[in-house]
Amino acid sequence: MDYHVVSVADVAQSLKTSLTGLDPATAQQRLAEYGKNQIEDARKKTVWQLLLHQLTDFMILVLIAAAIISGLVGEVNSTYVIVAIILLNALVGFIQEYRAEKAMEALKKMSANQAQVLRDNQVSKIEASDLVPGDVTLLEAGNIIPADVRFIETHALKVDESSLTGESTNVEKTSDVLPPGEYPLGDRLNMGYKGTFVTNGRASAYVMGTGMNTELGRIAKLIQTDETATPLQKRLAGFGKGLSAAVLVICGIFFVVGWLRGEPLLNLLLVSISLAVAAIPEALPAVVTVALALGAKRLVKSNALIRKLPAVETLGSVTYICTDKTGTLTLNKMTVQEIYESPTFTLPVLGDGSGLMTAMALNNDVVKDHDGNWLGDSTEVALAQYAAGKKYERTALEIQFPRIAELPFDSQRKCMTTLHQTQQGVLCITKGAVGVLFEQLEASQKAEIPDLERRVNAMAEQGYRMLGYAGKLLPEMPQDVVPATIESGLTFIGFTGLIDPPRDEARQAVAECKEAGIITVMITGDHKLTAKAVAEKLGIISSVDDLVLTGTELASMDEVKFDTIVEKVRVYARVDPAQKLRIINALQARHQFVAMTGDGVNDAPALKNADIGIAMGINGTEVSKEAAHMILLDDNFATIVKAVEHGRRIFDNILKFIRYIMSGNAGEIWSIFLAPFFGLPIPLLAIHILWINLLTDGLPGLAMAYEPLEANSMKRPPIDPRQTIFADGLGWFILWVGLLIGAVTIGIEAWAIRSGIPHWQTMTFTVLCFSQLGNALAIRSRKESVFSIGLLSNKPMLGAVGLSVVLQLLIIYTPFFNNLFGTQPLTLTELGITVAVSSLVFWAVEFEKLIRRKRAPSPTDPG
Repeated sequence: MDYHVVSVADVAQSLKTSLTGLDPATAQQRLAEYGKNQIEDARKKTVWQLLLHQLTDFMILVLIAAAIISGLVGEVNSTYVIVAIILLNALVGFIQEYRAEKAMEALKKMSANQAQVLRDNQVSKIEASDLVPGDVTLLEAGNIIPADVRFIETHALKVDESSLTGESTNVEKTSDVLPPGEYPLGDRLNMGYKGTFVTNGRASAYVMGTGMNTELGRIAKLIQTDETATPLQKRLAGFGKGLSAAVLVICGIFFVVGWLRGEPLLNLLLVSISLAVAAIPEALPAVVTVALALGAKRLVKSNALIRKLPAVETLGSVTYICTDKTGTLTLNKMTVQEIYESPTFTLPVLGDGSGLMTAMALNNDVVKDHDGNWLGDSTEVALAQYAAGKKYERTALEIQFPRIAELPFDSQRKCMTTLHQTQQGVLCITKGAVGVLFEQLEASQKAEIPDLERRVNAMAEQGYRMLGYAGKLLPEMPQDVVPATIESGLTFIGFTGLIDPPRDEARQAVAECKEAGIITVMITGDHKLTAKAVAEKLGIISSVDDLVLTGTELASMDEVKFDTIVEKVRVYARVDPAQKLRIINALQARHQFVAMTGDGVNDAPALKNADIGIAMGINGTEVSKEAAHMILLDDNFATIVKAVEHGRRIFDNILKFIRYIMSGNAGEIWSIFLAPFFGLPIPLLAIHILWINLLTDGLPGLAMAYEPLEANSMKRPPIDPRQTIFADGLGWFILWVGLLIGAVTIGIEAWAIRSGIPHWQTMTFTVLCFSQLGNALAIRSRKESVFSIGLLSNKPMLGAVGLSVVLQLLIIYTPFFNNLFGTQPLTLTELGITVAVSSLVFWAVEFEKLIRRKRAPSPTDPG
């Protein structure tokens, strides 16, 4: 039923209720029938689902298979090591997702509210979740509308519906029946919707929809869909599949060549399996999870709550940030920026006081609560605060000029008038749209209008919302207080220019985004002029090529035309919330990676479909938070830029780990694979390979997650999400460093055998181990020397390398481990030669970085 086009009586009949409300028994029956008045989360995961989710990654499945095979062929130690890594990875990921779920529950509790209802003609307060269709609810300024309602009676009622419609201006509500026709939500003036906010006045209303049957609930259903994979997840999945295929081929060739050479089959099989395990970076899932978890922990300290762990890395790929204006780029607080007081306005009753300040203080319905907080319409609060700052307090002035009557604001007159008793007569103060006031001035002031219009237009061009004041003094209270007599023959007092001012930190954040190759786009329900003015102050619009598009203009464009200009548009004004989704889809079709902010229910589909959806933690609705990947706890745009910084740091560190681990693993593969072709025995035992994999992949690999932000991270364009992991020279690096590690390993083996050193295998084993540890130190920055970034800038890495060296020495010099690993103690000379040869890898990587620094720096270089 379209409740907005039928009478209140017909609404009551349809809902089987009355003006006295439901009786408790009927209310209880309906609660059982319709369910709780709350948004349901159809996708809430249980503890077991969260845990199992950690074990479905492709790389984890490969590791599970490797653990099973190792156990079947008798390599139980390998099985234990791999299982431990799998469990560690699952535990870290589970803890982070579990904490995020708990944090979401806490945020939901913050938005829980009560409702005032009339049942059996008795007023009582109940939990909003217990409301049912047919209830009569009572609303007043400061209330959140607890369900979808049809107003029965309204008194100067204004509602902030921005959470649902995106319209920032408060809507004046009525109980009148609307003429038949099609009405968007924002035009249904006799209806109220769950989650919207009463800013002024009071009302009574019938509850017509609760829970998932509200407008808010309907949108919630649209967003409860499966998640899409992030760029990192897609890259790692492709990487894992490609690596697995390559490993199988290499191990197959190695096994066939060894079999043709007459190697013992059991030993050959064990080494082949060890080679496969060595080639698979089993620490990769753990390193990725630890890096993401550390990033999420750091972001909480920066007022950003990560709901979905991969979103931390996703931020590093963002190319466009589409952001709401109000509260995110601006303070969400209307502020008087400029005033103009007419020099010709004089009223003896005011004495030497300012007529404009007196009018601003008296002509409003703003009140203060017990804590001194201002309550009322945001525009009126701004005016009253400005006057109070000039020592014109309404409470003090009303002692001298008590209010005796008023004509409330309405959308047709666009005016509000208050009448005040004075010793000389009745003071009338009218506030309203400046153009309307000009038409109501007395004849003697008409000549001043052109000059006043010029002044008004100059302020309006700065994006200010203009409000004018006029007044007159009546000898006595008129018989009929009607607009026709009260709001005519006025004398112009002055006008004010108001705006929701930009945040200072947002201006700096927009500049940082520009430097980082990220384009900021403002999407707002405000007027074009206001939006453009704020965008220019923030630096979002900085050239004539930057376009401003209104919702009407966007609606008139077909997809082909919009696609040609979408990357040039910097501001969307008066945009219908449904058009946000169109903007995102158009940018994504151009291969852009889009972050979208939002706080309302209307934003939820856009937040869901954006590459990363960012909800507001203070003013955001439950549904927007549920749809988002990240929540801004301070609703501040600057926090997004900090999050992008963390995302780039994490992505860079994951790439460093892959660079390190794959070059090391390639070195192991080349060492074992090429040795037979040079007439050398297999250089390592199976347990040696597994030990190196555990030692060098494990501790130093995890320490990569602690690498600080690269100096140029926010001065380069985002990584293209379509790039593979091996893009930008990574594949070449893995190849040449892997070959170098293999060469020094085989070289020391050949030299030791020819020199008649009996424990050549221990030397080979140690060179391979120490070469990778040297690589770990050198690879900490792709371009900067480890000596310039400082050995102590990542203390966990220094500790991990030091501990790994100590553990390797224990393997060499402890009898127990000599027996277990088949090693023998090296002489001091042999150990010195081993360390010297191993260091060649470190110095080679450092030399390659020196050459890179001397070349012209690449803008896409991630460090």
